[in-house]
Amino acid sequence: MNLTDSPKIARGSSPVEWTRRWLISMAPVMGWTLVGVLMAFGNSVCAQDGSVTLSDQLMVGEVAGALDTGLADSDRESVAAELADLQRQIDELWSQRFVDESAMQQPEDAIQPVAIAAPAQATTDKPKYPTVRLSGLLQTDAAWFSQDAANRDLVGDVQDGADFRRTRLSAVGKAWDNVGFCIDMDFGFGGRPSFADVRLDVEDVIGRCDLRVGFFRQPIGMDVMTSAREMTFLERGLPATFLPFRQTGVMLSGAREDELAAWALSAYRFPSDFYGGNVGDNGGYALATRATAVVLSQDDGRGLVHIGGAYSLIDPANDVLQYRSTPEVFIGETGGGVPVGVPNNLPPFVDTGLIATEHTQLFGAELAMVCGSLYAQSEAIYSVVDQTDGPTLFLPGAYVHAGYFLTGETRVYNGKGGVFGRVIPKQSVGKDGGIGAWEIAARCSYIDLSDENITGGRMSNFTAGLNWYLNPRTKFQLNYIHANVWREGESEAGIFATRAQIDF
Repeated sequence: MNLTDSPKIARGSSPVEWTRRWLISMAPVMGWTLVGVLMAFGNSVCAQDGSVTLSDQLMVGEVAGALDTGLADSDRESVAAELADLQRQIDELWSQRFVDESAMQQPEDAIQPVAIAAPAQATTDKPKYPTVRLSGLLQTDAAWFSQDAANRDLVGDVQDGADFRRTRLSAVGKAWDNVGFCIDMDFGFGGRPSFADVRLDVEDVIGRCDLRVGFFRQPIGMDVMTSAREMTFLERGLPATFLPFRQTGVMLSGAREDELAAWALSAYRFPSDFYGGNVGDNGGYALATRATAVVLSQDDGRGLVHIGGAYSLIDPANDVLQYRSTPEVFIGETGGGVPVGVPNNLPPFVDTGLIATEHTQLFGAELAMVCGSLYAQSEAIYSVVDQTDGPTLFLPGAYVHAGYFLTGETRVYNGKGGVFGRVIPKQSVGKDGGIGAWEIAARCSYIDLSDENITGGRMSNFTAGLNWYLNPRTKFQLNYIHANVWREGESEAGIFATRAQIDF
């Protein structure tokens, strides 16, 4: 009998006959219901240990016993036959559903590891380069002048004033992992705005050597190579008058791995304007080089001795050169608001005028030291000018300065640049009650612009300074500068100057 077959019940049958035939017709349905329950139970048991089969639990005799009530002997035989046929169909279905577990088992040594390829790297990450960050520097200066009569006759009546010495905004970043850039614009100097550092840097271009191309400070002198953000005094010493400072060129530099020695070699156009331009076929080429070394270092930089030397050969454009210098302060105004006959910028106190020359050489020597909270720095610069129609000129300049931190800080040394770096107060001024870093400093400097047929004059400056570093990026400075001038007689002037500075 197929599971879909069902005997028909004739009309008018007795209740007993009707019940008997109904039980016979419902036996397959009841059997399939029981099968469903047992299969659900059987699946869970087989999943646990695989040792129980449905045929073990669905026995013909047990089912027949459940249907025994109210059936005749002939009916029992018919029901038993139906159940036997049902059991056969169940066993066939069961054998098709489950595969013999013994066929699926493998010995351990037959199982081989399978290499699975790693998933492909996601390409949705943002690119690392280029990166850009903003940087800035603000220096607000004020100055008051006192001149004797001779100095007033020499340079005019210098006016008190206030000015933004530097107002810079820079974009600094990386174009690649070893390629950087800087575009630094100054809104406080001539040109307004004009270029400060505008350059491309490539790190480790040849071994440990770095390449720089653009408009940047040429590597001559420790004072000039120190950042304007980190100067001890308001201005650099008088010998900076001789140095080319920022020019358009290309430089290769390197340092030892421990940064106890460094060097730089540069080729540049001279002179460049406020925007790095130099046009002309008549000269305007120069070379510069500098080398530095730390000959003594102890106590994590609290004891240090630095030495250095520099050289430059300059073929100035149009074969002319001029040196001139002010005292170590700068105040200027370009808006035309000063009275008629009064200089709108601090005038030069010494000046060679134009010198005809085809070649000029610069020689520099430097020495610096750190001893705890005390530090000192000194340089000597010689300019040797080969006049076109005159004798060779020897024009010297030198300075020495020292500083001491009243609050116990130590001046940090930057070995790769061969300069002193940023001052880090032990306790910055803030809610925690810190007083910042306090520093006293003094400097003597000298420049001589007179030799042979050139009478540019001589000048010496003595500068005393007090610096208050509120935090690593904010400071206030007070300078007093006394200038003595020997040009068309002797004269002197005193200047009191202040600065508020913040950088980021």
